[in-house]
Amino acid sequence: MESAFPLFFKTARHVKTPLLTCLLAFGCHAALTAQQLKAPDSLRPSTAPVLPPAKTQSTEEIDKLAEEAQKALFQSVDKPGGAKTTPDTTDRPQYTPYATSSPMRLPAQRAEDPGLWAKDSVHKLAVMEVAFGGARETVMIELYPNSAPQTVSNFIDHCDSGVYNGLAFHRAIEGFLVQTGDPLTSDESARLKWGTGGEDKTIPSEIKLPLRVGAVAMARRSDKVNPERRSNGSQFFVTLGNYGALEGKYTVFGQVVSGLETIKRISIMPVDANDCPVARIEIKSVKVITQKGPMELPAMSAGEGRRYIKPDAARGMVGRFFHHIW
Repeated sequence: MESAFPLFFKTARHVKTPLLTCLLAFGCHAALTAQQLKAPDSLRPSTAPVLPPAKTQSTEEIDKLAEEAQKALFQSVDKPGGAKTTPDTTDRPQYTPYATSSPMRLPAQRAEDPGLWAKDSVHKLAVMEVAFGGARETVMIELYPNSAPQTVSNFIDHCDSGVYNGLAFHRAIEGFLVQTGDPLTSDESARLKWGTGGEDKTIPSEIKLPLRVGAVAMARRSDKVNPERRSNGSQFFVTLGNYGALEGKYTVFGQVVSGLETIKRISIMPVDANDCPVARIEIKSVKVITQKGPMELPAMSAGEGRRYIKPDAARGMVGRFFHHIW
């Protein structure tokens, strides 16, 4: 009897040729089929052009580009027919910490002309420098210490200590108001919280003066959480009209006497869903001085939007020197 291995090889000789033929036919069919199948997209070579390595931009270059973009934004709004846009920020939480129900239109009241102040009169002035549209503009506010002594004292302390330097305007509503003074606005990364700061200190209400165009008043929380109507420790706003809903509810402590046109331009800047200007508008400095007698008008100035010359007391030594030369 033959062993199992010789029997196997003997049998294989008879079936070898048909078996190899079948294997060869199967292999050819598989190869042809593979050529017809498409490779997965993840395995295909990219057809996109190979780009050169991106040029690394310095911080200075990025800041310059951002500044140019902001300047273009300001200029586009200043042009006739410039539209006020509102970018879509529906995912942001809405912060409305201060009461501003629907405004009611009232006739505008005009402030006293600073050019007609009596020669022996004495006025407290806050001279505010604002970085706006790639330049600096001056806004001057007459303070009313007799009507709101605690509020004015607190405001002057903040000005003298530099609290307002570097803060942004965080609210702008055309024909209604602009608002600033929130310490949180010094930090761009805290933008979602802008308008909620300054509550670490509050001031007793001194609601005596009426609102009018250009009035400067302290912001505060609503009556629901602040029935005593205490003012925010640092935030203030300037009214531009339609302020019926605010009348008799906020402490007025000053009046814009020069640079109201700057405030109006701020109010028409593009804003987000929280009425916050998209491009940063910043207070560079605020200096409180004593003005004696009437304010001086430039030689070429007319109309309600005229600007008065900055008093010498608000200028530095170099500024005073050049002002008197020219």
